[in-house]
Amino acid sequence: MPHLCLALNPAGGGVIRGSASRRPMRLTFLGTAGSWPTKERSASAIALDTDREVILLDCGEGTQRQLFHSSVSFMRVRRVFLTHFHGDHFLGLPGLIQSMGLNNRTEPLDIYGPPETPEMVDRILKLGYFTLRFPIQVHALQAGATVELDGLTVRSAKAEHPVPTLAYRLDEPAKRGRFDEVKAHALGIHGRDFSRLEAGESVTVGERVVRPDDVLGGPRAGRSVVYSGDTSPTDEIRKLAHRATVLIHEATTAQELESEANAWGHSSARQAAELARDAEVATLFLTHFSSRYKESAPLEVEARGRFPGALAARDLLDHLIKQP
Repeated sequence: MPHLCLALNPAGGGVIRGSASRRPMRLTFLGTAGSWPTKERSASAIALDTDREVILLDCGEGTQRQLFHSSVSFMRVRRVFLTHFHGDHFLGLPGLIQSMGLNNRTEPLDIYGPPETPEMVDRILKLGYFTLRFPIQVHALQAGATVELDGLTVRSAKAEHPVPTLAYRLDEPAKRGRFDEVKAHALGIHGRDFSRLEAGESVTVGERVVRPDDVLGGPRAGRSVVYSGDTSPTDEIRKLAHRATVLIHEATTAQELESEANAWGHSSARQAAELARDAEVATLFLTHFSSRYKESAPLEVEARGRFPGALAARDLLDHLIKQP
């Protein structure tokens, strides 16, 4: 297969190295439907724009058309993290790849997912007649694997679903603390000395050496995004989401259908909210809504009973993830 490169990540947390970017960081919900698209919602897909590139979390049917309706350029998609291979989470990938080729893409595309990802991508690249003009690098991940990017770490965890499914956490590194401006001025820090100290350098003021720790607070956690994929509630995902900036958790049904949802490897809005509360996340978005719900407001209300401020995502919603 031309331009196809496979990278198998060892079980138990092997590392794959690549490149990514940092701020600003924005989420765009391209599809929020569960199982199949509806008039109101497209199939599952979320774009994370890190300013220099776009990372897709799942790529359900219709994703590229949703990208055209959004503020996100499909040609800037650099990586795709697939949670599993039910059609509503990956069937948009063949069209996206072929459209990229028709638009003369030359940059590589990295695709990450469960262990069967290389086989599935190989099948995708044999669909129809087209010329693949750019490299595709495929990475098979086990639960617990870590992907080290430039300025971003991606961790995976096992989700509870009838087929092999991964949840993902994307983390920025810790950042230096904020300046104590009063203390800095008292020490005679002015002008470019601020940026030098922020960069980790020491500066000399008169006969005194001022170190970054003298004027900067303790390190601050970077931003983090957790995506559950399809799952019933699990301790693995709760641990993965611990104190995340944003948790995106599926909420296929309301509480009255909770047992049925769990039997099929899904969660209710109430369960998603309880997991978010127990994980102490800052922001919760619900997604993957069953087609029985024309409006998501009742699910949002149900979730807010356990996690005040919970939000039901909607197609083409943008959310800027602010610095903590």
